[in-house]
Amino acid sequence: MVWRIPPSRSFPLLGRRSFLPFRFPDPNRPHLISVCVEESTDHIEGAHCFYQAQPMTAPSLSPVTATNLIKNLCRQRSFAVARRLFDEMPHRDVVSWTAMISGYASNGCHEDALATFCRMIASGVSPNRYTISSVLTSCRGLQSCCTGVAVHGMAVRWGIDNGAYVDNVLLDLYASFGCIGDAEAVFKNMTDRTVVSWTTMIAGYTRIGHGYTGLLLFKQMIQECTELNAFTCSIAIHACSSIGCATIGQQLHALALKTRHDSSLPVANSLLNMYSRCMNISEAKKFFHEMPRKDLITWNAMIASLERSNSHEALLLFLEMGSQNMQPTSFTFSSVVAACANLAILNCGRQVHGAAIRRDHQRNLQVANALIDMYAKCGSIGNSRKVFDEITEKDLVTWTSLVIGCGMNGYGAEATEIFDEMISSGVQPDQVLLMSVISACSHAGLVDQGLRYFSLMNIQYNVPPNREIYGCVVDLLARAGRITEAYQLIETMPFEPDETIWGALLGACKMHKNVYFGRLAAQKIFDMRPNESKTYVLLSNIYAAGRAWGDFAEMRRCLREQGNKKEVGMSWIEVRDEVRGFASGDRSSSPHIVLVYQTLEELIQHMNQDGCESDSHWVLHDFSGVT
Repeated sequence: MVWRIPPSRSFPLLGRRSFLPFRFPDPNRPHLISVCVEESTDHIEGAHCFYQAQPMTAPSLSPVTATNLIKNLCRQRSFAVARRLFDEMPHRDVVSWTAMISGYASNGCHEDALATFCRMIASGVSPNRYTISSVLTSCRGLQSCCTGVAVHGMAVRWGIDNGAYVDNVLLDLYASFGCIGDAEAVFKNMTDRTVVSWTTMIAGYTRIGHGYTGLLLFKQMIQECTELNAFTCSIAIHACSSIGCATIGQQLHALALKTRHDSSLPVANSLLNMYSRCMNISEAKKFFHEMPRKDLITWNAMIASLERSNSHEALLLFLEMGSQNMQPTSFTFSSVVAACANLAILNCGRQVHGAAIRRDHQRNLQVANALIDMYAKCGSIGNSRKVFDEITEKDLVTWTSLVIGCGMNGYGAEATEIFDEMISSGVQPDQVLLMSVISACSHAGLVDQGLRYFSLMNIQYNVPPNREIYGCVVDLLARAGRITEAYQLIETMPFEPDETIWGALLGACKMHKNVYFGRLAAQKIFDMRPNESKTYVLLSNIYAAGRAWGDFAEMRRCLREQGNKKEVGMSWIEVRDEVRGFASGDRSSSPHIVLVYQTLEELIQHMNQDGCESDSHWVLHDFSGVT
C-alpha cells in the first residue's frame, strides 16, 4: 500500500518548523515504515510513504535530512516512528545519536534516553557535550545520582566535562540531590558563569536549608554585574523567605522595583510569600491588594498566610476569591479547612467539605487529612473516622491526624487501636505519632499501654525518644499519681529537662496535692523563668490544698509584687453559626451569661446527685490570682 504526496505540494525544510507530512494508517502494527524524500535547497518537494509487512532496505536519506526528521518526529512525540527511522539509518554519527537521545530526554522518556546512550557507547561512537547534557538531564529525571556521577566521570575521561551546557546540567543534578559540595566544585571550576549557573546554585542552597548562603551568593552575583532576570530574583526572595528575614526581604523588594522585575507575577508571588513567612501580615495584605494581577498561586499564598495568623480573614478572602471567578485548588481547600479547624466552627467546615466534594477535591490526600483534623477539633470524631475510612492510600499524616483527634476527644482506647492497626499495615511511626499515642494514653489513663509504646520505641520502631516524648511519659505517670516514678524518669532522661517537663510534674502535683514534689518542680521552673505567673498560682494552690497557708500567702505576695497576672482562661462554642467566647470569671462577655451560670449550677447539682464531687476550691484560688 502506497501513499503519494503530490510533488506540487511543498513543505518547510525539516528542522526549521515542526511538522509531520504523513499519517500512518495503523501505528499499533509493528510494520517498518520508510520515507523517501526528494531534497532541494529550501523545500521538500514530495514524499512517498511506503507501508508493507516486510522490512525494507534503509531509506536513501542523507544523514542531515534523517537527523532533522528524527528531531521533528520527537517534537511531535512520535517516538516509535522516529526510532524506526533512526534504526534504518545506515550510518549514524554523534549528531544522529544525540538527536535521538535528546528527543527522549526532553520529553521525559529518560530510561529510553539512557538505553540509547549505552547503545551508542557500545557501538564505538564518542559523545559530545550536547550528548552528555541530555544524558545528565535524564539522570536527574530518574532521580539517579549514582548514574549521573558515572556519566560525569565518563565526560571527564573524554575531556568534555566543561562548557555551559554540561556545567549547568551538572550543577542542577548535584544541587537537586543535595550534593552541594560537588555542585560547589563544579561552580568554582566554571570559566563562563551564566545567570543560569548562579540561579541554580542559589536554588540549591535554598533547597537544603542554607538560605543565607544562597543570599550571599546572590550578593556576589550582583557585584560581578551578572545580568539579573525575574527567575533569579524570585529564587533570591524565596531564599530570604526560608530564613525569615524581613529586612533583607525589603531590600530585595527594592531591588525588584529598581530592575522592574516587580511586574513579573512569579516575583510578586515570591514577595507576597516572603512577607507572610516573615510574619509581616499587614505588609503582605497591603501588597496583595496592590497587585494588579493575581493568579491561583497569589490567592493560595494569601489564604494560607491568613490561616496561620487570622483564620476568620482567611475565610472571608476565600469567599472573595470565589467572587472573582477563581477556581479553588486542593491546596486552597486544605488551607480553608485548616482555618475552620482553628476556629472550631463545625457548620462552616461542613460547607467547605461540601464545596470540595462538588469540585472533586475530597480525594486529595492533603484535603482529606485537613478534614480529619478539622472534624476532630470540632468534636465530631465520627466524621473524622468516616473521612479516614474513605481514603484509599493513607500516609503517615493521615494516621497521625486520627490518633491525635481521638486523643484530644478522650477516645484513648480507640487511638491505641488505630495505632496498632497502622503498625499491622506496615507503616512505620515517627516521633510525632508516638508522642500523640502516648499523650492519648495519658489523657485516658492507659498508663501501662503508654509505657509499653515508650519501651518499644528503640526496640521495635527504631525511633529514639526526644525531649517532647519524655515529657509525655512524665505526664502519663504523674497524671496517674505515680509522681515518684515521674520524677525518677526526669532525673534519668538523657536530656536536660525544660520548663514543659517540670510543668507537667507541677500540674500533676496540683491534681494529687503533692506539696513536696510540687515545691521542687516549681523551684526548677523559677530557675528558668522567674517571672512566670502561672507557676506562682499553681504552687500557691498546692500550698492551699496542703493547708500550708503561710506559704500560700507568700506566693500570692510575690505575685502581687511582680505585678504579674495569671493568663485568663478562655473557651468558645459555636451557636447558630456564631462563635461565642467565654473568659474565666467574666460575667459580662455575653448578654446570656447569667443563663450560662445558672445552667452550670444545675449541672453541678446533677453531678453531686450522681455522687460526683466537684473540685471547686481550685477555681476559687485561681480566681483570686486574676485580679
